[in-house]
Amino acid sequence: MNRHKNTTEPDNTAVRTALWRALHVQVDAKPHILEDEIGLKLIAPPDYWMERPDMKYTRRLRASIVARSRFIEDLIIAESKKGIDQYVTLGAGLDTFVQRRPDFASKLQIYEIDQPGTLTWKQKRLADIGLAKPNNLHFVSVDFEMSSWWKELLKSGFDLGKPAVVACTGVTLYLSRAAIIDTLSQIAKLASGSTLAMAFYLPIELLDEEDKAMQEIAEKGARAAGTPFESFFTPQEVLDLAHAAQFKEAKTISTKDMEQLYFTDRADGLFPASGEVFLLATT
Repeated sequence: MNRHKNTTEPDNTAVRTALWRALHVQVDAKPHILEDEIGLKLIAPPDYWMERPDMKYTRRLRASIVARSRFIEDLIIAESKKGIDQYVTLGAGLDTFVQRRPDFASKLQIYEIDQPGTLTWKQKRLADIGLAKPNNLHFVSVDFEMSSWWKELLKSGFDLGKPAVVACTGVTLYLSRAAIIDTLSQIAKLASGSTLAMAFYLPIELLDEEDKAMQEIAEKGARAAGTPFESFFTPQEVLDLAHAAQFKEAKTISTKDMEQLYFTDRADGLFPASGEVFLLATT
């Protein structure tokens, strides 16, 4: 969503996170936090994909990704049960909630916002594997830094008069502070009763020691790829941003909170990396 390119191919980060979700099912002990192998079918990687360094040596990051996806999924299901019927995902990547959970997804108008290359590729691959796009799924193509995701969302039929759930993961790390502030201000104006779940990333000095080396490698790789990390926040700074945007309520969900939700009493000792904090805010 943040990358400045318009090729018909999925973003590398979107591919990596989809493969991590599949790898969790294939190598981690049950119960699985999330069962999602559809992304693997879309990507159809070479047989040796599990041996990729970004698969083989990133267990804690994989745990973070599946916990993040499960957290968002639990949120949208809970809000759907309350009657919310609009779901917006900023930086949708290769998310497969629509395909995996038609019991809930079919009741929602779902707006997946991401860069054109990723969404064009995704729609083609879904058709290739026999999963045509349902009418209630709207692909909203936009370069998040260069054009208005808000205007494109409204063009896609989003109803401003009704509350919505908005999820944003894997995005703020690549955005300027100004772009993040603008996005929060826009979402805070949604109809009363709307909920935002947005992932932010901690400064390296706040990470657990065992995660710092991996973060340094990731930052170096991002710079080399031309998509440098731009924005890091402490939990208090995240709350300050939410209050400045005038959300009615706001709290943060930490890695420790995620551990309590999804990782207690696991036989395999799987735990998430410490770099991510969620803002959960309501209008």
